[in-house]
Amino acid sequence: MSRQETNQSSGLGSVRRRAVDPTQLVTTAPMDPKGSPLPLAIRPAADGVALAEWAAVHRDEVDSYLDRHGAVLFRGFDMSDVDDFESVANALVPDLFAEYGDLPPESASARVYGSTPYPPDKMILFHNESAHLPTWPLRQFFFCVVPAQERGETPILDCRLVCELLDQQLIDEFEQKGLVYVRNFAEGFDVPWQDFFKTSDRAKVERVCAESGIEYEWTPVGLRLRQHSLAVTRHPRTGERLFFNQIQLHHVACLDPETRDSLRALFAEDDMPRNVYFGDGTLIPDEVLHRIGVIYEEACVEFSWERGDMLAVDNMIVAHARRPYVGPRKMLVAMGQMVGSEQAAAN
Repeated sequence: MSRQETNQSSGLGSVRRRAVDPTQLVTTAPMDPKGSPLPLAIRPAADGVALAEWAAVHRDEVDSYLDRHGAVLFRGFDMSDVDDFESVANALVPDLFAEYGDLPPESASARVYGSTPYPPDKMILFHNESAHLPTWPLRQFFFCVVPAQERGETPILDCRLVCELLDQQLIDEFEQKGLVYVRNFAEGFDVPWQDFFKTSDRAKVERVCAESGIEYEWTPVGLRLRQHSLAVTRHPRTGERLFFNQIQLHHVACLDPETRDSLRALFAEDDMPRNVYFGDGTLIPDEVLHRIGVIYEEACVEFSWERGDMLAVDNMIVAHARRPYVGPRKMLVAMGQMVGSEQAAAN
């Protein structure tokens, strides 16, 4: 084979040693051609396609897919471990974030994390990653090392669609007021504030909060934090209106009834371990959260994971969740292209 023939197969690993039309290396089609446009599925159209090489060449193309579809599922490629995953994620986002404290780090990499340590029999509710913080990743990647024996799907949801389905007066209220996330570090609930801030010096905690724009208060229960954030915003690339937040993860109404009732028996409303309010401090009615939950379930799309699957999402266009599962399950996570409220507000 000539050098020219080998070079023509850019994006192919050493397994395949013949010329291939580069436009035929992959196929693209919605997972459900008759239904939701997300996720877009990308599959190899030839043997031995090296996804990391293809992704490096077609990064702009994948970005355009994410602008339109919100999520891209790479399926059928030869990927098996953290190195394969990190190579592809890094080809798509060269500035993978290496300082994320909310997920357990994967020992083999400083820029890849394990999935949220959460009971497998409980659902992780819908959220946009780090939407309650001053900055968040625009890109997030999930990789299936070991699919669950049963269930364990990752439902995904188009946040542009939520803005269309929710009552427009309510959407306008969320956009105008924003949200305030409240966290109380009460003894015996969640992690101690000393572990969270990695210090027992109150002055250091106060300094960190002041530098991060977090309101703090020492109460008889413990430490209370108040973080003002967005609820509805515009996408920094497309300018589209998005329902962007973590309201389901924080609002007391979204807890299972037994947990909610037990917490309300122990704490006053202001002292709940976690809660979320409108940005002016007023309550978000429980019935609003019920309506949001109904829309999420009606509008979401989910699929069963296969070993080696990689899902890329635009974290502002798409919210994600996790269904309960049975049996061993291992997922890896990476993220990058950090943005903040100023960039979103500019649109």
